[in-house]
Amino acid sequence: MLQKPSILYLAAIFLGGLVLLFLVAPLAGMVLSTTFPDLLSTAREADVTRSIWLTVWTSMLATVVFGLAAIPFSYLLARKSFPLKNLVKGIIDLPVVIPHSAAGIALLGFISRDSLVGKAASWVGIDFVGNPLGIALAMAFVSLPFLINAARDGFEAVPRRLERTAMALGASPARVFFTIALPLALRNIISGMIMMFGRGMSEFGAVVIIAYHPMITPVLIFERFGTFGLKYARPVAVIFIIVSLIVFILLRLLANKQKTNGGIR
Repeated sequence: MLQKPSILYLAAIFLGGLVLLFLVAPLAGMVLSTTFPDLLSTAREADVTRSIWLTVWTSMLATVVFGLAAIPFSYLLARKSFPLKNLVKGIIDLPVVIPHSAAGIALLGFISRDSLVGKAASWVGIDFVGNPLGIALAMAFVSLPFLINAARDGFEAVPRRLERTAMALGASPARVFFTIALPLALRNIISGMIMMFGRGMSEFGAVVIIAYHPMITPVLIFERFGTFGLKYARPVAVIFIIVSLIVFILLRLLANKQKTNGGIR
């Protein structure tokens, strides 16, 4: 005999449908309101293709470079107790909760030409303001918490007894990290890197403070909307959404392939 669905179950389905409709309807409406000729002509514009490429590679650069430091740091957070650890965790989450325009202003004061970091960079011919490197820094600033928190959760899920057993058999801490902790936490690390990459690609507020030019795609969309209106901004937004979906699908496929080849389930 079939069990009658509970009221709570039916309510959850109804409310879930409303949430999904809220998420899908605006995107579907934007896509359906854009004609294919408009998409094609916009995709052929050099400014659009240049901004999309700039957005993708600067976000990838930020993810890879800062990931090299964030992953060992996440392991430290997962395994060690130290004074003010909760304060450190709060600082890590701070870029997520503060307005991103404020984050951009704070970062600008840190890397501007008159700052200590800016002067040091100028000695080697680097100017972060109005530079793709500055864009990458802004992206990393607002997206790094996603990677750190995901990697920390992954390392915390690794059984400590495996590490203690390996050390008891003579393995060094570095070997334990690279052969036990890192492979077992790889699923979370990859997910965190994908989230960091995606958050960096979508960043606007912090980037526009650091570098209005060269334009990443979110800034280009805003510029076209402010100058020409919705009709001219919408095709760029749709193209960027399509590119983002393609990139995410490819990254997920590569991540799943890596998990399968590495024997991680």
